[in-house]
Amino acid sequence: MATIEECRTALDRLSDNLAGAEGGVRSAAALNRSLSCRITDLDVTFTGRLENGRITVLDTHPGPPREKAEIRLTMSGDDLVAMVDGELNFAKAWASGRVKLEAGLRDLLRLRSLL
Repeated sequence: MATIEECRTALDRLSDNLAGAEGGVRSAAALNRSLSCRITDLDVTFTGRLENGRITVLDTHPGPPREKAEIRLTMSGDDLVAMVDGELNFAKAWASGRVKLEAGLRDLLRLRSLL
């Protein structure tokens, strides 16, 4: 089972990947939205912002998100690490219910190119 530190590192790597992306991926990630990432097996939530293609984690707290973020991810720590490592395809994990992504319709449409 992934640790809180491994999940935090995976989010930092995801941020670096988004920041270094080009073309459609970079423009899709160039949102300015609040973000939460709930790690179910660790019962912890990372909260922060997605701004200009970068994820900034501002807080980590136990339990579910305290406030409803504009973009909400829910998954296990192992799935987060596997996705960032390229071992788990996001679209397949999302379609099978292993990963949950919630956002407004416009944001979902924009983020679809990241899938």
